[in-house]
Amino acid sequence: MSGTDAVVIGAGPNGLVAANLLADAGWDVTLLEANDAIGGAVRSSTDVDSAFVHDTFSSFYPLAMVSPTIKGLKLEEHGLEWSNPPSPVGNPLRTGGWALVHPEPADTAAALDLHAPGDGQAWLELFSDWQRIGPAITEALFNPFPPVRAGVDLLGHLLGPRGLKRLRLLIGPVRSLGDSRFEGEAAKLLLATNSQHADIAPTAPGSGLMGWLLLMIAQQYGYPVPRGGAGHLSQALADRFTSRGGTIVCQARVDRIIIRDGRAVGVRTADGTQYSASRAVLADVSAPALYSHLIPREDLPARVQQRLRFFKWDPGTIKVDWALNSPIPWNDAPELAPGTVHIADSVDDLRRWSRQLSDDWIPDRPFLLMGQMTTSDPSRSPAGTESAWAYTHVPHHTRGDAAGQLTGEWNDAESELMAERIEARIEEYAPGFRERISARRILSPRELERRNANLFGGAVNGGTSGLTQELVLRPMPGLGRAETAIKSLYLASASAHPGGGVHGACGSNAARAALLHTR
Repeated sequence: MSGTDAVVIGAGPNGLVAANLLADAGWDVTLLEANDAIGGAVRSSTDVDSAFVHDTFSSFYPLAMVSPTIKGLKLEEHGLEWSNPPSPVGNPLRTGGWALVHPEPADTAAALDLHAPGDGQAWLELFSDWQRIGPAITEALFNPFPPVRAGVDLLGHLLGPRGLKRLRLLIGPVRSLGDSRFEGEAAKLLLATNSQHADIAPTAPGSGLMGWLLLMIAQQYGYPVPRGGAGHLSQALADRFTSRGGTIVCQARVDRIIIRDGRAVGVRTADGTQYSASRAVLADVSAPALYSHLIPREDLPARVQQRLRFFKWDPGTIKVDWALNSPIPWNDAPELAPGTVHIADSVDDLRRWSRQLSDDWIPDRPFLLMGQMTTSDPSRSPAGTESAWAYTHVPHHTRGDAAGQLTGEWNDAESELMAERIEARIEEYAPGFRERISARRILSPRELERRNANLFGGAVNGGTSGLTQELVLRPMPGLGRAETAIKSLYLASASAHPGGGVHGACGSNAARAALLHTR
């Protein structure tokens, strides 16, 4: 059995962050990855077309811009470069034109005023709120819960002018927030569609905060991408770790955590190799994988087994990547090309889609999150072309298909039909889109999970972001921090607070907990 201070399971972004922070503290750390390469859900390749770079899973990283963990690692010193599109995010409108975030708040406000006079001033007021309370919110979001210092600071800001409006912003549905602050559909749609990066319905509490948070980050920092592909972010994390003496072992799938006297002391891989950990084991795996598969059942308290039954995944995902021989032929070319595009006809259309999904129906008119990657980073494909993708969510247990075509089996035939549905949706706003496709890749929920076991059924956020499974309730009541039911074992994945997104906080919180308990 090879020995080390700590073993980190999983070389996704959270595992890589955790390993870096432990190495910074002088620990001897071994990082084990089941796949043949590091990165988890932050990888890229030329699989679709040899001349095009496509991100396999995630692409845009706004939360990295406000994450103290990511900023503190100084990954630019290890080769990471960021690239921003002309506009971070936008929506083509059914009535023509676009709702766009411009690089400058005044320009965004002026554009929104053209859709509905007065909405520009409302935008500037939201951005002023962000400047006032944004730092306290992000500090609270990315630190272990409850965040005492950030919470006191945040409360002080909320008790200032317009305090009740800010409180409503934090707890209300995005639908209510949009209706109370804006008159026009353009601003309301920007707010509502950005909220859907988490699986909180636009009529549910918490969706207002998510929409506002991402839009304000977009306004201040953009929606940046790593130059050359998402994999460059993972590689920078890996290079930083190994430069500090860390060890990475790929094709090393952990199948058991070794526990003695109620304490994690190492792991065993599928080939029988054992790695001892004298101080801690950190797991960048989903909560169900940790508690149902890696921890021997006899070592798991009965109360944890019971609570795990109530763990809820976020919806599944189907993603389509395209190599296009020209930019997307939008019906109305936007003033500034956005890197991230959201396609929904209206806020009511978005609510209808969300209701179908929550009722376990495959939506007939899917809401799309799209990426124009060459627009965001010209190195992604040859000049005059576009590396693009879109994804939408689907239920884990399908009751039916609103279009009457699919069963939710997600075999090759069904995946093709869903890809065609997605392309037809794009064609409504970009006639001739299909004619530009030179190559295509479909990643069904099954295929996403096959490529990354943490993406169970295509779930991309490590579990639902609904309020019933957030903060002290994430991943389950009684285990709302990185600490687990086993001593010296820490949950470092998106199943832990604060959840999905590439911000490194889950890995950081786990590393900090391990260091604290060791002291």
